[in-house]
Amino acid sequence: MKHHLDFEKPIVELQRKLDDLRTHPEMHSLGISFEEEIRLIERELHETKRQVFSNLSPWQRVQLARHPKRPYTLDYVRSVFTDFSELHGDRHFADDRAVVGGFARLGGDRVMVLGTQKGRDTKENILRNFGSAHPEGYRKALRLMKLADKFGIPIITLIDTAGAYPGIGAEERHIGEAIAVNLREMMLLEVPTIAAVIGEGGSGGALGIGVADRVLVLENAYYSVISPEGCASILWKDRAAASKAAAALRITARDLLELRLVDDVVPEPIGGAHTDPLAASVLLKKRLLHHLAEIRILSVEDRQRLRYEKFRAFGRVHEPLAAA
Repeated sequence: MKHHLDFEKPIVELQRKLDDLRTHPEMHSLGISFEEEIRLIERELHETKRQVFSNLSPWQRVQLARHPKRPYTLDYVRSVFTDFSELHGDRHFADDRAVVGGFARLGGDRVMVLGTQKGRDTKENILRNFGSAHPEGYRKALRLMKLADKFGIPIITLIDTAGAYPGIGAEERHIGEAIAVNLREMMLLEVPTIAAVIGEGGSGGALGIGVADRVLVLENAYYSVISPEGCASILWKDRAAASKAAAALRITARDLLELRLVDDVVPEPIGGAHTDPLAASVLLKKRLLHHLAEIRILSVEDRQRLRYEKFRAFGRVHEPLAAA
């Protein structure tokens, strides 16, 4: 069953009309042509998409970031990278399937790619824990990053999680400590590092693999210290105020770039990445290659210094002094 968001309904209706005309049984049998009608609807469909998706609210972009058909980490691994060889386990407790990673190639470069992975159905979501990692997931990620650092291989992380898993078992195995160690150790990596938020970027669960030389965000992804629903339940005592919270949090790609919390916004096909995953992959690959080429020319010392200065600058607010 296809999944459509409320604001996509005008587009869905036009697309249905277009499909009906293209597959009309009388087109060929009676020699009737609907080419002119098809061209008119195609133009109307394109204009409707442009109007709808150029004026999305922050909450609507959050909905797009969570779209069940949106490409996930392994989808991008298959379409953006080649020769992927997955590695497993944290060498301490277990293999967290919410975090995937391994060696791959990006263009002609060897890289270590890793990220959080959601599931497409109930069975896979249970296996992947809905993309919410346990402590062993972050420890696996750090193990792979240190392995890449040892061999001088650039690191690329793909972020798509509502947050780290908040269960009792995760607390017993010190999930806060695991994320904190990752923040510290990623800051010290000597190889080029790029993080890309491809869907949801929720709280410390996202930041735990998000400290990098360059942080990218897809056009309809979001990156936030808390989910809109969580913020709404705290500030308005009502999760129904999530749309108001999404606007107040300034979590969209455009806001993040303006606040200098990310370095680049990766455009998506009109309608979102789920409408054309292949085109979305091409756009992401282009930006990854561009930024990797820029980072590689820096010395290790410069990379570490700039990385540190970038994250230390987060949260600074400049306000004009009040008139005396």
